[in-house]
Amino acid sequence: MNSPYTDRTLALAGLFQAAQLAQQLAREGRAEPAAFAASIQSLMLIDAPSTDAVYGGTRGVTLGLQLLQSKLTGNTDINDVEMARYAIAMTHLEGQLRRQPEMQEAIRGGIEAVREQMKFFEATENDEMVHPRLIEKLADLYTQTISTLSPRIMVNGEHGHLSNPLIAAKVRAVLFAGIRAAFLWRQLGGSRWQLLFSRKRIADEAAKLIENLGATQPN
Repeated sequence: MNSPYTDRTLALAGLFQAAQLAQQLAREGRAEPAAFAASIQSLMLIDAPSTDAVYGGTRGVTLGLQLLQSKLTGNTDINDVEMARYAIAMTHLEGQLRRQPEMQEAIRGGIEAVREQMKFFEATENDEMVHPRLIEKLADLYTQTISTLSPRIMVNGEHGHLSNPLIAAKVRAVLFAGIRAAFLWRQLGGSRWQLLFSRKRIADEAAKLIENLGATQPN
């Protein structure tokens, strides 16, 4: 069983991972496949037995853990301000959602309906790890629920990518996953104060989890 701090770090990694995936999609038209798949699947596992199970195991948030280890210890670059803005916006919308139990129930019902509907779709035949129909359905649910809250998250990127319906749907889906991660972070006792005053401890916990996976930090 994980410690509460380990679980909070995993949830926060899910949030940071979603922020970077949204940035990758908007700017490059692509996202790291394994990280994208784990983040999307986290939306389907609303009653997972443990925090790491939400992401199919700790490896599912490797990208997010690497980000925590790197960025919370001062290894920053020019794109980090934008990524941080997405993360902050997702936590803000999570706070709005927390105060709307009816919307929470609508989301739960929508996820359960999507799960049932996806049983009738065969596995994708191309290299996609996530079925395009699942992305489309989650993006639609996001539009019907989270997108009605304000302020809406404004994602910057290349117009050619953001005007592509599938990429736009992927962006909405990963933002949805990020808000789910922020919700989990709060449920586990996470707070804004911890991000301000416990940055090193979070980074150290992320480093330990990466080491346990045998993962290497990106350049």
